[in-house]
Amino acid sequence: MSSSFERLELLSEHGSFGGVQRFYKHASGEIGLPMRFALYLPPQALAGKKVPLLTFLAGLTCTEETFTMKAGAQRMAAELGLALLMPDTSPRNTGVDSEDHHWDFGVGAGFYLDATQAPWSGHWCMESYLLKELLPQVVNEFGVNADRMGLFGHSMGGHGALTLALRHPGRFTSVSAFAPICAPTQCPWGHKAFTGYLGQDESTWAAHDASLLMAQQNSAPYPGGILIDQGLADKFLAEQLHPEALEAACAQVGQPLTLRRHEGYDHGYYFISSFVDDHLRHHAAALSAA
Repeated sequence: MSSSFERLELLSEHGSFGGVQRFYKHASGEIGLPMRFALYLPPQALAGKKVPLLTFLAGLTCTEETFTMKAGAQRMAAELGLALLMPDTSPRNTGVDSEDHHWDFGVGAGFYLDATQAPWSGHWCMESYLLKELLPQVVNEFGVNADRMGLFGHSMGGHGALTLALRHPGRFTSVSAFAPICAPTQCPWGHKAFTGYLGQDESTWAAHDASLLMAQQNSAPYPGGILIDQGLADKFLAEQLHPEALEAACAQVGQPLTLRRHEGYDHGYYFISSFVDDHLRHHAAALSAA
């Protein structure tokens, strides 16, 4: 297998539902450091078919292992013929003294943007890493279908999925999220991240706020619909997530949105694993029609 990745290293491989779950490490040019990712290839891909690629962006404190090991997504991905890509949430071991001083900023908290402020701008380039490097290289290396890609995520990763899908029109066919940070310009997590990564000028923050980005659309960017699941027992709902802001923005521009609010569900992976099959079916339907 000739690799388009620089020093692509297979860390482990596990058979799963007729496909294979792999964990990789590679040297990233965009980040300037080694990065890790997980990739599930369904049995259809192992048989030589160019399958759709669905990328999951994880939340604060998570790694490429979190969704991979906790969500139980491989069974349905195998049934539907979807490859699953799970990148890490930030650079690690960067040499920045304060990189791990806060659980919601720095390591494990890349917010899927390119930092413009020192010292973070040196390595915290997650948007460029994903869009310019990881996705193209996965397409080239593993033969997945570049014209049928979906994006979803959880919490900070839900923010990432929504904003990247809106910031890069035409790149993704489908988008969904679990308990996303819908209006980071209006919540403490967003204020902390944006001040640190983007600076004090709040006019630069709007480009990374899904609700504001959606409100700027001239028409529905995802006419097939966006799916969001939100637990009503989520302790972060009132202060940090603000799904009502995205709901209003979608209504304003005519974007179909299925926002499901669930009694008794919190912010964690019991919640995600309860509804992950619905998200995989949502993406499979859109990607099969692409």
